[in-house]
Amino acid sequence: MLGLMQDKPLLISSLIEHAATFHPDTEIVSRTLEGPTQRSNYRQLRGRAKQVANALATLGVSLGDRVGTLAWNTTRHLELYFGVSGSGAVLHTVNPRLFPEQIEYIVNHTEDKVLMFDIAFADLVERLAPSLTSVTHYVVMTDRAHMPDIQVPNLLCYEELVAAESEEYHWPQFDERTASSLCYTSGTTGNPKGVLYSHRSTVLHSLIAMAPDSFSVSARSVLLLVVPMFHANAWGMPYAAAMAGAKLVLPGDNMEGDNLYGLMRDERVTFSQAVPTIWLMLFQYLDDHPELDPADLCIETIGIGGSAPPRAMIRRLEDQLGVEVVQGWGMTETSPLGVANRWLPKHEGLSQTQREDVKTKAGRGVWGVDLKIVDDQGQRLPHDGKQAGHLRIRGPWIASGYYRSEGGDVLDEEGYFPTGDIANIDGDGYMQLVDRAKDVIKSGGEWIPSLDLENAAYSHPGVAEAAVVAIRHEKWQERPLMVVVKRAGAEVDREDLMTHLAGLVVKWWLPDDIVFVDELPHTATGKVLKLRLREQFRDYQPQAR
Repeated sequence: MLGLMQDKPLLISSLIEHAATFHPDTEIVSRTLEGPTQRSNYRQLRGRAKQVANALATLGVSLGDRVGTLAWNTTRHLELYFGVSGSGAVLHTVNPRLFPEQIEYIVNHTEDKVLMFDIAFADLVERLAPSLTSVTHYVVMTDRAHMPDIQVPNLLCYEELVAAESEEYHWPQFDERTASSLCYTSGTTGNPKGVLYSHRSTVLHSLIAMAPDSFSVSARSVLLLVVPMFHANAWGMPYAAAMAGAKLVLPGDNMEGDNLYGLMRDERVTFSQAVPTIWLMLFQYLDDHPELDPADLCIETIGIGGSAPPRAMIRRLEDQLGVEVVQGWGMTETSPLGVANRWLPKHEGLSQTQREDVKTKAGRGVWGVDLKIVDDQGQRLPHDGKQAGHLRIRGPWIASGYYRSEGGDVLDEEGYFPTGDIANIDGDGYMQLVDRAKDVIKSGGEWIPSLDLENAAYSHPGVAEAAVVAIRHEKWQERPLMVVVKRAGAEVDREDLMTHLAGLVVKWWLPDDIVFVDELPHTATGKVLKLRLREQFRDYQPQAR
């Protein structure tokens, strides 16, 4: 017997329709690459998205065609989020921080029919255009006054293209499992791989992102969208904000501390998310401007993902800004929300240290997500918070494979996706990342977790960034090497930091050496690029202690 409920497909167009109908005047504030700050609302966004859909039709874009973007966090990019996917085409957000040859590979692999790009990437597109075999139209996301002087075939002006179209458009209805957007992994090893999201997976992911035990997005929220819109759909927040009717604040291409602080203060931001590197830049800005009073901010919640935040970062955000830090974990392949760290009632009344012990864990699985850890033979391990194993995940917004079957069949016999992380899970379901499988240090048959060593280093006031990688050892196979960036103006040396670490970790975990550098290499998504560090220090010989 089937239920007597109406059957309506879960489509991205329903999100912007809801926002424009029930939250029409809620503001969307955007820095622009041309300079001025732009203010609009959900009613205007819907109209512009429909104009985009009509414009795509005039360019010959139809159901399933891919539309690429090389763009920052602006209102125009937001219009494409809803106009492209809502029309039945696939929004392909290209990461401009990748190497040019990787961008060329991705656009050709996807077979983008139209490429939309910000003026900041005009020179890049001009260099790549002769090699982009599938692109029929190039659209500069600006007005006529700011059109770049570049030699690109079929070059169009976004504002003229959109203005020529009507706001009258009926969103097509189709199977909710239809592809909606496409993001590629950062490609730290081999070519980037495509993750193809569906309308259904995106809407379900939005519902969970809004939930109180996730990021609690509501119509009362003012969301500063720091996560790049080319990175896992900005962690799904543009869709969740529309579903909730939350005010959106878009920083354009400027993620520096002064711009973010100013927007947080002036727009009364209550919630933001970013990788730890962004919050380090905010700290540096506050340190350089002691006259600023964080009490002027309305920020209530800060989400951190991409890499594990050190305990010292969580403590400073909560103490100095008075916010609740919500760590989350996920991947491009998980849309990206897999777990979120919120308190359980049993944690009320714990000491600060005990609360931080919980807070530094990645979080608990959200509804819809199943997690397991397995040993090297694929056998399940208990959730006792002690035994660590290979983390695997499944759920309705978890990838079942890669675009065009790159990488082959990736799921195990139970339908779980292998994340490449090493983790443990405790009896309450809190998952603790131990390391990336490729980063874990195997010393004398035992694992040394680089993340724990890095967190210990971050607790030193003179450390701005730290990364731990394995170096070869004749007896123990591998030993840890710590690479550190000093905080500006700090006085810290090898012996000082080693003494600090000795009070925080077991003796045999201590790094064989500490190297100070001006900066660490980062991936296109802001993570420390340990592959490059391992190559750089492959033959490193530690100093005698």
